[in-house]
Order: sequence, then C-alpha cells, then structure tokens
Amino acid sequence: MHLAPKLSGAEKRLLNRELSLVEFFRRVLDEVVEPGNPLLERLRFLTIFASIVDEFFMVRVAGLKEEVEQGWMSPSPDGMTAEDQLRELMIRLRPMIAEQSRVLKDEILPELQAEGIVVASYHSLSPGERERIDDYFTQNILPVLTPLAVDPAHPFPYISA
Repeated sequence: MHLAPKLSGAEKRLLNRELSLVEFFRRVLDEVVEPGNPLLERLRFLTIFASIVDEFFMVRVAGLKEEVEQGWMSPSPDGMTAEDQLRELMIRLRPMIAEQSRVLKDEILPELQAEGIVVASYHSLSPGERERIDDYFTQNILPVLTPLAVDPAHPFPYISA
C-alpha cells in the first residue's frame, strides 16, 4: 500500500476522502475474488465495483482533474493537493481495475459458462436469434431509452399504477 505524502501536525489525523473511497472499493473487489462466495454473488459484487468506480471517475476524479487544470494548488485538509491525490489514486486503482478484468475473464465468465450461462457477442448469434433480440430491444428497451418531450404542448403521459 502506498502512503500519502509526509504530513505534519493535525493533518496526520485526517483521512483523504478519495483515498478512503478507494479502500472501500478494495473491500468490494475482495468479495469478487473470494472463491468461497457463490458465483452469482461474485458477479453481483463485480458489477457493483464497476459501477462505483465508474461513478468515482465521472465525479471525483473529474473534479480533481479540473482543479489541476485550473491551477488550484491549495491542499485539502489532509495536506494533499489535487495532483497528489490523482497520482495516488492511479497507483491504487490501476491494479484493482486490472484484477477486476482478470477475475471476470479468467474466473467468472468460465464458471458461468460451466453452468450454462454464456455471454455471447451479437455477431456470434444466428440470424433467428438476432431477429428475436432486435424485436425484444425495439419493443422493450428502446422505448425506455428514448427521451420524451414534456412541455405544455406535450404533457407527461398518464401512467396508471
């Protein structure tokens, strides 16, 4: 584990918010790599890990990068600058993301396949399977993804409970 830069006084007692989150991510990933956990639980933790890391990059890492780009040099209460935090985050997150990919490719997907659950690419499907998938997408998924115009001329449609 890499340590934050040398801190003095009260700063030594403070935890960096972003680095604390990364340690939480590590605990989630530990549940993925734990072979004693049921397969679908490991897969669920894998998706949770992917989701929280993705959101972390979109919000927290983007904010830190913006601080660096704007030349913000003031340290956070724990004594780390945005640049220090970004450097430490990458040191900690890169191996975790590599482990996530390795476990998915080398363990989870093969174990799912052994149980008869196959994650297949669209192009590997037969023409009939593609047609059924396309119909399902058009009827059930696309309407949820398509934004609705809501304004005085197009009021929100009534949805009964």
